[in-house]
Amino acid sequence: MSLRFRLNMLITVLMLLFMTAMGVALVKETRISIQERVEAAVRVTTQLLDTIILSAFSNPESGQGYEMLHDFLKSLGHVRSSEIFLYDNVGRVLYQSPPSKFRAEVKPPQWFVSLVSPKPEAVMKRVGVATLMVRSDSAGSVREAWNSVLPLLWVVGGFFVLLNVAVYWMLGRAFRPMGEVLGAIDRMQQGDLSARLPAFKQPEFASIAHSLNRMAESLGAERELEENRQLTRLIQSHIEDERRSLARELHDELGQYVTAVKTFAVAIVNKTKDNAPEVSSSAQTIVAAANHIYDSMHNIIRQLRPGALDNLGLTETLRDAVNSWQTQNPQMKFMLEFAGDLQQLGETININIYRIVQESVTNAVRHSEAKELQIKLARTAAGNISLTVQDNGVGMDMENVDQTQHFGLLGMRERVQALNGVFSVDSEMGQGVTIKVEIPN
Repeated sequence: MSLRFRLNMLITVLMLLFMTAMGVALVKETRISIQERVEAAVRVTTQLLDTIILSAFSNPESGQGYEMLHDFLKSLGHVRSSEIFLYDNVGRVLYQSPPSKFRAEVKPPQWFVSLVSPKPEAVMKRVGVATLMVRSDSAGSVREAWNSVLPLLWVVGGFFVLLNVAVYWMLGRAFRPMGEVLGAIDRMQQGDLSARLPAFKQPEFASIAHSLNRMAESLGAERELEENRQLTRLIQSHIEDERRSLARELHDELGQYVTAVKTFAVAIVNKTKDNAPEVSSSAQTIVAAANHIYDSMHNIIRQLRPGALDNLGLTETLRDAVNSWQTQNPQMKFMLEFAGDLQQLGETININIYRIVQESVTNAVRHSEAKELQIKLARTAAGNISLTVQDNGVGMDMENVDQTQHFGLLGMRERVQALNGVFSVDSEMGQGVTIKVEIPN
């Protein structure tokens, strides 16, 4: 059942209730009017007959004067709203007034007669040996009332029909934009977020259109953001795969060659140490260079892909990385804390957490001039991952820093958003920098 039909039915019911209340009031007033009219007519008729009886019967006890009353009643005929009967001493009808011919062509329905007809009343008078009865008769008044009410009923009925038609048409016109609104919602439900609604004239539908258009824009932006996050996650995954492959090739291929060079150089040193000191010295230089290349290669491999991450897990990898950073930067004190179950977080979270910590430490070492750097990694009771990297360096003025131009912060933010997490940077000049990451389980 449509809203238009339901509203029209509601208006119809309210109109019917109003018309019923007006009808009840009208019937009540009509019945009271008829009753007062009939009672007045009966009283007047009774008083008239009393006068006639007093003047026509000088000796009522004789019982001989009712013939004169009978003749008077015949000449009187019908009296409005009254019926007159004259009975003899054995109850035979000597006279009955003729029926009313007032509005005789009007035939009111029985339900109307039952509603407005008052209760009949009768007045009995003893006239010598005869009995006179005057009884109220509301038939003429009822026909007159129906003759007056009938045009009103036609007017009210016609008005009721026309008003219903007009209301139904107006509701249809007013709800015409609803079809466009439902169509736009259906298109959005099917994935078409380009659906837009025009500016309607009705303020309510104009407000709905404005809100729906804004919602579509927000959903479109959210979809685009989600697509960007998925693309970022895919790119980062491919980058990590390439880094893993490159680190493996460096370790397997270049490592073997460097080891072979070092082995040959050591052999040359051993063979020429006594016979050719100059050759031995050059070979030792080659050994030292090979050792340097080997160490540099392992540092590069660690930067590309920490091998411990695959073998020992995130916590041991971070411990190893912090030890390495501490060795390389003795002027800065590194502190590492863990809380909660950090095992089996998954390859994606492990590598992203490691990269965020790595980038945070790199930024702190290069720019913060900090004396201490604290790393806290925890898993909450709800299973979320919480990471905090805090230093006590010179800090930054966040109001004047465009984070979109700082690719380190931007990269970390993209990594966290790709995991549907929350990334924040809190800093003041002279108060250090605090980086917080919250990743849902």
